[in-house]
Amino acid sequence: MRGKTVVITGATSGIGQVAAEKLAGMGARIVLVARDRERGEAELARLREKAPGIAHGVHYADLSRLAEMKRAAAAIAAAEPRIDVLINNAGALFNQRTLTEDGLELTFATNHMSYFLLTHGLRERLLASAPARVINTSSDAHRRAQLDFADLQTERGYSGFRVYGVSKLCNILFTRELSRRLAGSGVTANSLHPGFVATRFGDQSGGAFSTLVRVAKVFALSPEQGAETLVYLASSDEAASVSGEYFYKCRKATPTRAAQDDDAARRLWQESERLAGISAAE
Repeated sequence: MRGKTVVITGATSGIGQVAAEKLAGMGARIVLVARDRERGEAELARLREKAPGIAHGVHYADLSRLAEMKRAAAAIAAAEPRIDVLINNAGALFNQRTLTEDGLELTFATNHMSYFLLTHGLRERLLASAPARVINTSSDAHRRAQLDFADLQTERGYSGFRVYGVSKLCNILFTRELSRRLAGSGVTANSLHPGFVATRFGDQSGGAFSTLVRVAKVFALSPEQGAETLVYLASSDEAASVSGEYFYKCRKATPTRAAQDDDAARRLWQESERLAGISAAE
């Protein structure tokens, strides 16, 4: 990883933080995308301590807002002459249905649209840096999910965990379509399930879910264990030429039939373009 630049979201805590620090320790230059300035500066200080002499950086943005996603992507693209790895890892679960300023359901905006827009904004840098990699953190929470294109913003029957599962299904479908569009370019795209990990995830969700998650974390993987597949996909020679796959424990895994629906993947891409007001290249 020496001399390589890794852009990563959701790296001020949990598996993203562990992955960023491990990759920095391997020689990579880390560019964080964070929302909270205090946590961002603290993580930047840790990276500089772990890997001194490397110009790690941080950009601040609220990844639930379309304008912020676009601004952050443009700023990173302008600042970075090359990007070797993009890790879309930020995610959250919300027990109450909330709309963003763009009229998008908050889980969908944060967990899917941020992946879509940041990747779109950094596409040219990734292509120019090939071989390069895009890694999208998904979850086995997708296994009970079905995508309803007539209700992408979940106006009917909102359930925090169900909507979270749908967003993780979106991550896999987005990865499949991205891989198809990048075929032959030297840029790969893969998704992963990190396992159930004891992180900050779910702490701010509210209600009974937060209580249940806190209890369940007693039996969860450590962030170090959960980050292993992220680090593997970002750095290993074995994964260098693999694209369009779903991984668990550093091995290919099989997602659900709904997550392998290429027609749904194309339609989700088109809907995401429409919602974002962009036209992504084929």
